[in-house]
Amino acid sequence: MRTRPLTLALLISLFVASLKPVLAQRLYTFPLGVEAYTYRHMFPKDVAATLDTIKALGFTEMEGGVPQGLTADAYRKMLDQRGIKMPATGAGYEQIVADPMSVVTMAKALGASYVMVAWIPHQKGNFTLDNAKKAVADFNRVGKILKDNGLTFCYHDHGYEFQPYQNGTLLDYIIQQTDPRYVSFEMDILWTQFGGGDPVALLIKYGNRWKLMHLKDLKKGIKGDLTGGTPPENDVVLGDGQLDMPAILKAAKKVGIRHYFIEDESNHEDVQVPKSIAYLRNLK
Repeated sequence: MRTRPLTLALLISLFVASLKPVLAQRLYTFPLGVEAYTYRHMFPKDVAATLDTIKALGFTEMEGGVPQGLTADAYRKMLDQRGIKMPATGAGYEQIVADPMSVVTMAKALGASYVMVAWIPHQKGNFTLDNAKKAVADFNRVGKILKDNGLTFCYHDHGYEFQPYQNGTLLDYIIQQTDPRYVSFEMDILWTQFGGGDPVALLIKYGNRWKLMHLKDLKKGIKGDLTGGTPPENDVVLGDGQLDMPAILKAAKKVGIRHYFIEDESNHEDVQVPKSIAYLRNLK
């Protein structure tokens, strides 16, 4: 008896079905994203070549701003040509406080849904309650403006916010005092750990207040502090450092974070980023 040849559609469905068990085992199942700061040394030399490198590595999402010398519209076109989306962009504290609508215009031109601020002005190593109170007031005001324009404001923690305060820290104060309707957060897991925080515990504690995440790892043996800074050589390949990456990713997925950006602050991103990508892709 002759059997009928398998149709192309059936072959494809069988192939997809065979992949499901493999995909189900993978811990990281989100689009591959990168923070543009990773390529801070390359962008000023050649924007197009840098974007080609980012595309070749398999990144389909990026967080960042507009490179010097380009308009947001021109940069968006370059991203679109390479199939790279920019769900999140950044803004300086002073800029967004003084002129939030300029940030709105830029974010919309880039196609971003989130705008993050990564630094609150303060005396290095001495982040105070007054600094936190001002930030809360500014974030609530600016966050409402962004929301009214279809965007989500996020504050990116940087480690110095872990100054003790009452039964917690000044980061707890900022999260608890900002309006959840207008202010969300991006967790930088290296700076969280460096400042003395527990990334997993904070993810679970504040749930969907966290919308974005920077993926990076801190060299083993390095002790953190409240300065918000550490030498670039302390930024290592994902999985090679102190952070419990599987536990963090499981917690992040549980609370609903959808956008993750590898950020490599070392001076060896050409070597480290491919290794970090391989780590994520093989993590089960």
